[in-house]
Parts: sequence; C-alpha cells; structure tokens
Amino acid sequence: MPENTTIHKRVGTKAKILKESKALFSKHGYKGTSVRKIASKVGIRESALYNHFKNKEEIFLEVAREIFTSPFSFNSDDIRENALKGKIFLQKFAMQYKLLTFDKNNESMFRILLIELLQNKELREQFISDFHDKNIGILSESFFIMMQNSLIRSNDPMIISYEFLSTLFYIRLQVTLLRFDSLSTNNLSTQFEKHVDFFWDSIKT
Repeated sequence: MPENTTIHKRVGTKAKILKESKALFSKHGYKGTSVRKIASKVGIRESALYNHFKNKEEIFLEVAREIFTSPFSFNSDDIRENALKGKIFLQKFAMQYKLLTFDKNNESMFRILLIELLQNKELREQFISDFHDKNIGILSESFFIMMQNSLIRSNDPMIISYEFLSTLFYIRLQVTLLRFDSLSTNNLSTQFEKHVDFFWDSIKT
C-alpha cells in the first residue's frame, strides 16, 4: 500500500475514533465509556485503536481540546489586522463563542468536561492552556494594539481581557445550567451581543 494512502487511512481512522468517542462520552460519561466500546463503535479491534491513542484518557483529552478551545487561531499579523477593527473584532469573537455555546452537539460533552475538570489534573492543565491562556493572550494583545491606535482608553490589557472573557464564559455556563433543567435559554440568545455593546462603550475613547 502506498505510503500516502496509509497515512490518509490512519488520519481517517483517528478522526473516526474521536467522533465516535465524543458521542459515547456524551451519552455514557467518561467512566461509562470503555476503549472496547469505542473500538466496537469505530469497527476496529481494540488492539488497533492503540495504534492511534495510548489509552482512553488520551482520547478524552483530545476530544476535550475541541470543546475547550479558543474561537480563533491567530498569528501576530492576524491579531493586529483584526484588532484594528475595534468593536467589529469583539463582535466576531463573541459570535464564535456564541456558536460554540448553542451548539447542541457539544452540550452533553461540555457538562461532562465540567465534572471531569475537578477530577483530572491533566484536563485542568489543558483547559488553562487551550482555553484560558490562548484566549487571554489573543485578547490582551488585541486590546494593547487598540490602545496604541487610540481606539480604546489606556488600561491594563490583561485585566480588560479577563473582564471581557469572563462574562462570555459565564453566559455559556448559564446556558448549560438552564438546559440541564430543561429550562428556556431564549432570553440569553442576545446576551453576547449586548455584552459587546456594553463593554465597548465602557472602554472606547
């Protein structure tokens, strides 16, 4: 079998493992999902699964990375270009976060991750790295550029980033708690936009 075909097949199998694992974790939780169940769902031997992941925890952490992630992956040039758009950048950031929040395919998995965060140190470290640090890094650099270009008032860009991100995360948590009790989240559907409007008015020059 040609080398590139083998690589393509391995990538395809790995993606399928992650897809089926996410569905199983969402339905049965972390403890209720075994490597055997995952392999059976994918249609491969359990031993073959270990060609892609060393254990269940590694699979779970990879799935978690998809849920706890930054809405954007920017390099420095991209950050500067978007930061110069001021409020439009914040609207775009919040909208991506909103899409993640109201994605029902991620809802059950998000609940499981909240539980596992208290029990899994590696997951906590990944959450800090992939969600908190990346988001705060992108936002603080963006706010600093906005200050340099007199779009917003001078202040500590790190603190401003915390203020902006914390509300987004709280809205996401609130949506999850309401859905857990089968309550309506309609009144939260516009909170992301309202947050950006209020926040921008409080920092703009």
